[in-house]
Amino acid sequence: RYISMFRPFVKQEAEKNKAQWKTMGPAKVAVPSPKNFLQKHSKEPKLPARKKEQESKKLPALSVPQRTDRPVMGIQSKKNFINANAVAAITGLPKKPQPICVDSRQGDKYLLETSGLVPKYIKKKDYGVTPKYITQRKEEVKRAQEEYEASILEHLKKNAMKRLSDEERTSLLQGLKKNWEEVYREFQRLPVEIDTIPKKLYKEKLETQMKQLEHDIEVIEKHKVIYIANE
Repeated sequence: RYISMFRPFVKQEAEKNKAQWKTMGPAKVAVPSPKNFLQKHSKEPKLPARKKEQESKKLPALSVPQRTDRPVMGIQSKKNFINANAVAAITGLPKKPQPICVDSRQGDKYLLETSGLVPKYIKKKDYGVTPKYITQRKEEVKRAQEEYEASILEHLKKNAMKRLSDEERTSLLQGLKKNWEEVYREFQRLPVEIDTIPKKLYKEKLETQMKQLEHDIEVIEKHKVIYIANE
């Protein structure tokens, strides 16, 4: 019968690591001393010791009259309160009743000013007036556009550029459209079956010309101002 030579080592390892998962934490824990038992109020937070400066401070004196103080006697006023009240009532303006609104059948009343029915916003002084930041931004945009146009004109003068007139632009656009129609007419004359290399090359050439003409027509129609170099 075969017996492995590692059998004693396996038994030793098994005995050494036997049932380690049956405990939480290490198997041997230091036991606390019985003298360090939990005492009453030991876990409550302790306040810091009172400073001597706070003990030496005196409380502020209270503004309460003492028992020995006597009130001042004999002060009289010469004002006639009856006449003063009568004059104030005659010359005073009557109080205006606050406007209210009733929004229920039971007669529940609410102040009209805070009800949202008063058009306060449209009665503001600056209602409908363009804000200052918008006018300032428009002026800045206008100034930037003028500077850009001035720089473009200066650049065109340096490069001797010429602006196309409306008539030249219209005639150029009509000529491009006419050329496109001619190329398209040639494209329609191609046979249905293109089986040779020259026919394929000719078809690709016509397609390239049509795409270029369409691009040129789109550019000229999109931009009303066109500059060209003087020859």
